[in-house]
Amino acid sequence: MFGTDVKLSLSDVMTSDWSDQPYWVCSSTPAHPAQTSDLPGSVDVLVVGSGYTGLNAAIETARGGRTTLVLDAGALGHGCSTRNGGQISTSIKPSLAKLSAKHGAGPGRAIRAEGETALEWIEDRITAEGIDCDFRRVGRFHAAHSAQSYEHLTRDAEKMTREEGIEANVIPRTEQRAELGSDLYHGGVVFPRHASLHPARYHNGLLDVARNAGATAIGHCAVTGIERGTDGFTVTTALGTVRARDVIVATNGYTGGLTPWLQRRVIPIGSYVVATEPLPDDLMTRLFPKDRIASDTCKVVYYFRASPDRRRVVFGGRVSAGETETNVSGPRLYEDMCRIFPELRDYRLSHSWMGTVAYTFDELAHVGVHDGVHYAMGYCGSGVSMASYLGMRAGQKVLGLAEGRTAFDDLPFSTRPLYSGKPWFLPPMVAWYRWRDRMQHRRATGKVASSA
Repeated sequence: MFGTDVKLSLSDVMTSDWSDQPYWVCSSTPAHPAQTSDLPGSVDVLVVGSGYTGLNAAIETARGGRTTLVLDAGALGHGCSTRNGGQISTSIKPSLAKLSAKHGAGPGRAIRAEGETALEWIEDRITAEGIDCDFRRVGRFHAAHSAQSYEHLTRDAEKMTREEGIEANVIPRTEQRAELGSDLYHGGVVFPRHASLHPARYHNGLLDVARNAGATAIGHCAVTGIERGTDGFTVTTALGTVRARDVIVATNGYTGGLTPWLQRRVIPIGSYVVATEPLPDDLMTRLFPKDRIASDTCKVVYYFRASPDRRRVVFGGRVSAGETETNVSGPRLYEDMCRIFPELRDYRLSHSWMGTVAYTFDELAHVGVHDGVHYAMGYCGSGVSMASYLGMRAGQKVLGLAEGRTAFDDLPFSTRPLYSGKPWFLPPMVAWYRWRDRMQHRRATGKVASSA
């Protein structure tokens, strides 16, 4: 049932005026223009990438008295910082047991704690800076797509509460409707501390804060070369050359040939999202009675929520083994969404878009320095808080501050033989996981799988 390819056309599911731009961008203030097209000859800090990572790094360095320049190949914030689902979790995917077995009990616990720290920190940042971005602690309903998944999920939740003090409330299937208006799942777990925000408004707020701190941010200025010298870096861009004492690379899922060492260590994966046309109030109340953000236990995960104004459903996930176009992903996501919420078949989609996230081979974010260049990236699809937090820490590292140290600092940033940044292995892996998710759901519902 999950991840089944469909052949619905655009006209079947999309409004006549649908947009391939993110709903978030269309429902926020206009994008900030570039401050100037004239590059300075030299700066103390040059940041490559204008998303959450880059802007939070720039805020720190600018406030630390360093002249700071942020450059982006596209419009400011054009990447996943304005294209994500607006869901905020604790960001750390591996369990405490897995991390402890690999890195030791102390480091494992410290890594897990960074996820909680990042979640608390982003709320503090938003509050302190007065950023109007609809930040709310709505809680997450993490739904089990099979009875077996529910058993695993409840055991894991009890262990997290007991060993890490993470609040997690088990919700049996009989009580599921109080959290989520769907009968498809087999119960789940509520994480009441998880949060939501409006991604584009958050980004706009960060850009204002960075500029008010004295940083300069210029879009449509691709960085094409970074050359290290004896006293800093020569950075070549589409608009000219800049000398910089320090460079921070904050490109995450858009990391490319500019930094081959980093490109070999992150796996770019497209994540696809749709938004419905405005829905009736009573329907939204049935679907999201407590305004939870939601995700599920499918290996190829779905994530969904009500928009901040509770007028639309925003629904995301992976719809194909390889990358595809938003006019293809829209109808497929619509079909998946309607399996979860059959009532939505009476409504259409107004937006269909995608963004590129970055996974790593150890499923952990990484922050550090390579060949003199600072970096933070690899948030594995749940990086709203972690990208912001590690961007801030990267800025502190440039300033030489002790508080810039994190539990990620000493982790090896591994790659794989023959991997150059193009994930040739991803389509067969995604196809396998989609098939497995579908089979697990069919077994759970008593349906016999007729094909792979």
